[in-house]
Amino acid sequence: MEPLVVERTIEAPVARVWQAMTTKDEMSRWFFDLNDFKPQAGFEFEFTVEHEGNIYRHLCKVTEAVPQKKLAFTWRYHGHEGDSLVAFELFAEGNKTKLKLTHSGLETFPKRPQFARKNFEGGWNFITTALKDLMDNIDREIYISREFAAPRELLWEAMTNPKHVVNWWGPQGFTTEIEKMDFSVGGEWKHVMRGPDGAEYPNKSVFKEIVKPEKIVYSHGGHKKGGPAVSFISTWTFDDLGKNKSRVSIRMVFADAEKRNFVVKEFGAIEGGQQTLARLAGYVAGMKK
Repeated sequence: MEPLVVERTIEAPVARVWQAMTTKDEMSRWFFDLNDFKPQAGFEFEFTVEHEGNIYRHLCKVTEAVPQKKLAFTWRYHGHEGDSLVAFELFAEGNKTKLKLTHSGLETFPKRPQFARKNFEGGWNFITTALKDLMDNIDREIYISREFAAPRELLWEAMTNPKHVVNWWGPQGFTTEIEKMDFSVGGEWKHVMRGPDGAEYPNKSVFKEIVKPEKIVYSHGGHKKGGPAVSFISTWTFDDLGKNKSRVSIRMVFADAEKRNFVVKEFGAIEGGQQTLARLAGYVAGMKK
């Protein structure tokens, strides 16, 4: 069987792509959640994936790691026959990077539907597209994440029910008044935030995608009263970490790096986002009682 090959052109230099491919925290954004990762031959790592009610424990071992050029590792499944090899190769094209992924040895897996070539094609297309999206937008995004000692269904309820949202939304010292929150695709969310100094921040969002209890995407527009407008696309993801633990991640993508940097400098958006998630953590702790 011919190896599976997927190629992508990424709008980022090779060094930056290599960092995303070999740093555990960044790998969790496009690859899988790993307990640890080191780009060195002999390093073993594993992760589990649930698909159609079945749990697949992936066992991998790095076989080759040439900085900014190639990362290769074995790919097999606990309890199943088969041993394959995945290789990521990077080629510099000016300030861009050509990524070539090759997965060989697929024929060694059991001849069952779940190991069909089309499933690997779909999986690797999704994964490499996620890496490309991350790298193409890295300079115009804000990304904030926090783990919670609470099930994600509880966090989902706190985020989607306006009677809860008003109790924690915004940085420390802020209050929020919700004028409207139609939590449906195409629905509007209008609210006014007030800072400790009394300044008002009118906001209007439109929900674009809702996948309960995993993801919420909305377009956001707002401003400080009397100030310039700010807009971005916000994606909230809710990951189940097991044992009543969860992770909430916020990704805000702006039109360009200049607009992203403006809200970081003018509004302290990164610290404000971290404070907002901290307030959410405190609030859901009370919801659990």
